[in-house]
Amino acid sequence: MNAATRGRLEAAGWRVGTVAEFLGLTREEEALIGMRIALSDALKRERRKKRLSQKQLADRLQSSQSRVAKMEAGDPGVTLDLLIQALLVAGATRAQVGKAIASGGRRAA
Repeated sequence: MNAATRGRLEAAGWRVGTVAEFLGLTREEEALIGMRIALSDALKRERRKKRLSQKQLADRLQSSQSRVAKMEAGDPGVTLDLLIQALLVAGATRAQVGKAIASGGRRAA
């Protein structure tokens, strides 16, 4: 948000903060959510890069297309183990998985 917009909101009585502040997240919780988002985003990018459909990836994982969709959407019911496994099955290297985790959800260009 740019400074002018922030100033107008604050002048109107709005409190401006981060999502973590709004939700009352600890640093650890914020980091975990960031990792989950980063892994989900990386999975979607890797699947598309390999020109796999969600169904094809699901077959390789012995899972369902809807489960892959949930993985890519960052559904909280999907474990980090499954996200990492799916990334590896999709063709990502361990280094790429590590890079995704290290990014913590910051969007890479």
